[in-house]
Amino acid sequence: MSHESSAAARVAQTASCGCGARPGDGVHAVAVDPEIKRAVVHRLRRIEGQVRGLQKMVDEQRYCADVLTQVSSVQEALRGVSRTLLYNHLRHCTTAALRSDDASAHEAMYQELIGLVERAGR
Repeated sequence: MSHESSAAARVAQTASCGCGARPGDGVHAVAVDPEIKRAVVHRLRRIEGQVRGLQKMVDEQRYCADVLTQVSSVQEALRGVSRTLLYNHLRHCTTAALRSDDASAHEAMYQELIGLVERAGR
């Protein structure tokens, strides 16, 4: 059985995600592009350093406008991580769910995507 068809079968069972993961159940995604994973981990480590820098700026009572500029930079970096992860989710999980023959998996994926878009817009 191919990876996509096995993923679709898992969606039919879980009605959550094409990669077989269900929100909050501790199951790991199986369709994370290795290059995307590497890039996201690298980006998160850089963001972690930026946040430590922000803590230091606050501890040192740096000029508020400078701190706020760095906060904006961290927020944009996190938005970039979100976009990358959403791309992976659409490419793998969503595609597998929508290719399945399970109408409940389709509906679950639509609802999940709507929730993701709503949260991203905040």
